[in-house]
Amino acid sequence: MQKIVPHLWFDTQAVEAANWYVSIFAHSEVTHISQLHDTPSGDVDTVEFTLDGVDFSAISAGPYFTLNSAISLMVTCRSAEEVDALYAHLGKDAIILMPLGAYPFSKRYVWLQDRFGLSWQLCYFEADEIMQKIRPVLLFSDAVCGKAEEALTFYASIFPGAIPGYVNHYLPGEAKDARAKTNYAELTLLEHQFVAMDHGVGGDETFNEAFSFMVLCEDQAEIDYYWEKLSFLPEAEQCGWLKDNFGLSWQIVPKNLGELLSSAAPEEAARLTQAFLQMKKLDIRALEQARNG
Repeated sequence: MQKIVPHLWFDTQAVEAANWYVSIFAHSEVTHISQLHDTPSGDVDTVEFTLDGVDFSAISAGPYFTLNSAISLMVTCRSAEEVDALYAHLGKDAIILMPLGAYPFSKRYVWLQDRFGLSWQLCYFEADEIMQKIRPVLLFSDAVCGKAEEALTFYASIFPGAIPGYVNHYLPGEAKDARAKTNYAELTLLEHQFVAMDHGVGGDETFNEAFSFMVLCEDQAEIDYYWEKLSFLPEAEQCGWLKDNFGLSWQIVPKNLGELLSSAAPEEAARLTQAFLQMKKLDIRALEQARNG
């Protein structure tokens, strides 16, 4: 079971976007669609899906947060033709951030923001073994530019068994923003691979709740642990969501929350939904009591 799940926030298009992504990537499927009722955003759709072996979750909860290039998804491709094939789909009505072409780090590469606002980096790599086909990329810019490596060290100190990977730094004078230090770094947390980099040209994209990471916890002790270690802004704590000291959003949730909701009768689901909407850190016992009435 994937312990860290990327979570996407859309206005109304979560199910549409998930179905579109699944149609593009091999070994992909929508695994579950449900609806939460009477939330602050009204009735909202949630969807769980898998893209080439990587689990994702998404919600349609209103126009409150917008995806941007501060977090993108890097797809490791085995050929230039694979890059082109994915680009033919994801590039439709997209904003091109770095045009399709050859770069010093890849013979075939493009960075784009698709029609739903999600950013993708499609890369042809010849030598690297593909352990995780799609990896989230954290772009540290604006107030946290220069802190990519510090953030990865911080996360590695929190998640048991973290595995640092390859790190490459900007050469002197290479980055236009003098604060930028790291132009590529890897880290594996709970068997989920991340990439991080400092923004080399002084961009102002910032992390927000539109792209968060769900940590699926075994029990209350695990919820308490990650909440204590990661939460930095009390005002951002709501419904299991928090922000860390780099502005990145996390959801610390019991691993069976989706199952509790999907298997509940309508009146049980209503009680459960209202219970977690009132919480900051989630309380498993209180949620179970709410469901059981």
